[in-house]
Amino acid sequence: MEVVLDFERPLVELRRRIENLRAAPQGAMPAAMASSIAELERQAERLQEQTFANLTPWQRTQLSRHPGRPNFDEYVQAWTTDWSDLHGDRAGHDDQAIGMGIGNFRGRRVLIVGHKKGRTTKENVACNFGMALPDGYRKALRGMELANRFNMPIITLIDTPGAYPGLDAEARGQAEAIARNIMEMFTFGVPIIACVMGEGGSGGALALGCGNRVLMMEHAVYSVISPEGCAAILWHDRAEGPRAAEALKLTAPDCLRFGVADAVVPEPVAGAHRATADAVTRLGDAVEQHLGELSALSPEALKAHRYERFRALGAFEITP
Repeated sequence: MEVVLDFERPLVELRRRIENLRAAPQGAMPAAMASSIAELERQAERLQEQTFANLTPWQRTQLSRHPGRPNFDEYVQAWTTDWSDLHGDRAGHDDQAIGMGIGNFRGRRVLIVGHKKGRTTKENVACNFGMALPDGYRKALRGMELANRFNMPIITLIDTPGAYPGLDAEARGQAEAIARNIMEMFTFGVPIIACVMGEGGSGGALALGCGNRVLMMEHAVYSVISPEGCAAILWHDRAEGPRAAEALKLTAPDCLRFGVADAVVPEPVAGAHRATADAVTRLGDAVEQHLGELSALSPEALKAHRYERFRALGAFEITP
């Protein structure tokens, strides 16, 4: 069943009305009806432009979580040939919340690793709604170490509300696994491009996010905590999520302004979930461009670039 967000509903209902009118037998359609359809289409275009030109941070957060957005498997299928899945952390676990493999991406052999979400409830349960356990981050690190050893660029696809916060995950070293990933990613001498394709939440996102370039889809979000989590802490009410989203400055334009992201990839009109193939291609084009620029750098230059990029975050000047 199609998921329609509250702010999308007027536009979706208008589009459906137009489709129903167009479904009428063409021979029975008087000129007046054809004129009405044309006017409704103009109204729909204006409404769409107005709706998506003035999205609030909370509405962008809702879009970033839309179950119809392209997921890890769709990006891999569209981007790569000769794909080989990699499984397991070599310690007896294979977290399904992390997908990983090696394939040919537009003429380059690359490692792609990222969070996995499903389309159905059953699929989401299988991959824990994209919330990785420590095993998942150790699995990702194993793959990235392999890519570094064989001089393959690394592309990460980030889409998670955060690392799994359960007691079992904490007992098995969730914080250590995330911290080790962050530390080790700064030692790799290959290009790393991190792509926030949906929701970039907390350390669970940062464990795959220490790239030379960080790209964000237009309606993606990236934050130290979810708006609901922030609201629960500050105001003891998760319903204050929209207020927290405004304060967190988590949207792609905000992240670009603060240097958290290096580029924002425009999405198809009305969001990536309305034209998934187009969205996948747009992000792929951006990755190809940045990968080409980074490939000219030496291993030492790539490490230095990555270090300086993240050291610069949070630096500011106070002007009188």
